[in-house]
Amino acid sequence: MSIERGRGRVAGLPTWDRCAVMGVVNVTPDSFSDGGHWFNTTAAVKHGLDLVAEGADLVDVGGESTRPGATRVDEAEELKRVIPVVRGLAAEGVTVSVDTMRASVAEQSLAAGAALVNDVSGGLADPAMLPAVAAAGAPFVVMHWRGFLAGGNVKGVYEDVVSEVVDELHARVEAVIEAGVAADRIVVDPGLGFSKDPEHDLALLAHLDRLNTLGHPLLVAASRKRFLGHVLADPKGAPPPARERDAATAAVSAIAAQHGAWAVRVHEVRATADAVRVARAVEGARTDGPSGTAGRPAAEGAR
Repeated sequence: MSIERGRGRVAGLPTWDRCAVMGVVNVTPDSFSDGGHWFNTTAAVKHGLDLVAEGADLVDVGGESTRPGATRVDEAEELKRVIPVVRGLAAEGVTVSVDTMRASVAEQSLAAGAALVNDVSGGLADPAMLPAVAAAGAPFVVMHWRGFLAGGNVKGVYEDVVSEVVDELHARVEAVIEAGVAADRIVVDPGLGFSKDPEHDLALLAHLDRLNTLGHPLLVAASRKRFLGHVLADPKGAPPPARERDAATAAVSAIAAQHGAWAVRVHEVRATADAVRVARAVEGARTDGPSGTAGRPAAEGAR
């Protein structure tokens, strides 16, 4: 599979000639790396617009933390957090993704201008989610999270994490299609950090080509996650704080872009926006000409 075929296109969303950058706006008091920073509508909308100015192609708005041990907010609170921010960003022309496991939040976000539903449970948390997405004709992110497949947020145990994640994502995608969501509107996400240890996350990143065989655009969400802290730990094993993992996140973004990811989801946009553009330039130099002539002006008189 070529890089471009692996990257793919999502019906109903803009098309980019490189890996897209999805900026994160957490309208929560308790997200693992930036909880409370954007916990009001005005600040959250401004932050989303700042992310776009820094190079984000779309913005993912969420009102519920999925960090380990987080308590779920009720429906009314999630709606109160999310809908005004979605509406405010969409009114400014931003391509908005809504990060939710609730059908009601997805429906109202789409009505407010969101273009994509990003459900970390892959439609398992709310039985009304898939019918709602199908009825709206919306693009949908199917993430791997074995906790929901097993009926709870369980620790993942794998014999072959890459093969098992690919197989489980394939089965989940089939169920989503059977529920009426169009195949050309499905994005897959390996769920880095969700029921996975650092070695599992690294193995999945090392084999993104296997995830591309699923035949759907791939979203990679590695930003500031625990496995990066594990990689960057000091000699005593202490990881750096989440907000000090952005350079490592940009490195993963470049790797993901090089291996055909459709988009990367990040908290700090500028470095990743640069990383995916460099990856695209290198890809162009490889594919546009055998002598490294890509991007040079044509000789005078050439047609």
